[in-house]
Formats: sequence, structure tokens, C-alpha cells
Amino acid sequence: MPNVRPLNKRYGISKHAFLTAYSYCLQYKEWKKLLERSEAQEDKEEQERIKERVQKIEDTVREVVSEYPALYPYMLEYVTEEGTTFRQMEQKGIPCGSTMFYQLRRKFYYLMSGKI
Repeated sequence: MPNVRPLNKRYGISKHAFLTAYSYCLQYKEWKKLLERSEAQEDKEEQERIKERVQKIEDTVREVVSEYPALYPYMLEYVTEEGTTFRQMEQKGIPCGSTMFYQLRRKFYYLMSGKI
């Protein structure tokens, strides 16, 4: 795992709760691939569990960026791809500064840790 800075004390989330949420979100791409290629192969219960997990991540990102919908694709990519940095998001044209982005990131992981 890359050197990922855990949340500060503001949200009252432990290092381990943060790392659990972080690892959970990194499985997003894997779950999306499973849904795309195995619609007929997976049992329906397992598909529903995977859909719920994917939806939970997407809904939490939407909730966090609700006031700034243009940030949705950037935040979703940031929390679901290992090693993504704010600098990479800047190069892709993210429409906010680092302070705001990191505040939203902290809020995302706080909310996500409460949902899993």
C-alpha cells in the first residue's frame, strides 16, 4: 500500500477504520468488472451484494460532493484507484483547490467508515 495519510482527529475516525474504508473502496473496480462479465455466472444474491457495495461507494461520493457535482468523477477516481494523487487530479482539470478537495476526502472516508 502506498504511503497514504490517515484522517486527522477532526472526524474521530481511527487509523484502522480509515484503512478499512480505504481498502474497501479500492475493491470498487474489481466489483465493477465482476458485475460486467459475470451477470449470468454469479448467483443472484452475490450479484446483489456486489451491486450494493458499488452503490454504497458511488452514493457516498455523491453525498460528499452534492454541493459541487462537477467533482464527482474526480473524487470517485481518487477514492477507487490506488496511488492517485491530487496533482494527478489537477492535471485532469479538477475544478477546486487542494484544501477543499482534502476536506471532502476526509468527509468521504468518515462517512464511508460508518457505512461499512
